[in-house]
Amino acid sequence: MIKFTIPGEPKAKARPRVTKSGHAYTPDKTIEFENWVKLCYQESCSEVFHDGEISASIVCYFRIPESKPKKKQLDMESGIIRPTKKPDLDNIAKSVLDALNGLAYRDDSQIVDLEISKYYSHAPCTKVVLIKRGETNE
Repeated sequence: MIKFTIPGEPKAKARPRVTKSGHAYTPDKTIEFENWVKLCYQESCSEVFHDGEISASIVCYFRIPESKPKKKQLDMESGIIRPTKKPDLDNIAKSVLDALNGLAYRDDSQIVDLEISKYYSHAPCTKVVLIKRGETNE
């Protein structure tokens, strides 16, 4: 099992941009976040799943807006109110899972189960758990 946390606001994978000359490039913010994911993974663990099926769980925690009334902030913190704002969950998953290609696993095509959710927190972060199918949750 691989578990690690990525501090900071969750970020989505942005679409590639195309220059007037037709050259496609990945936006800097996407590259920066994917590099941050890699660094957080490398500092937390060194396990690699070279083959086999992997189940992934990604939980995204977004900052609770200070401008909201205290009652709403408490409801956000307890999970009663959940984020319905951008970024989209599928784009966050793409950013995290693509960053781990060749690092935590050979290729993200090995991911056969994916669970992802959004919550609010006073400490924004993204928590990632990867389990090689057939392992027990200990």
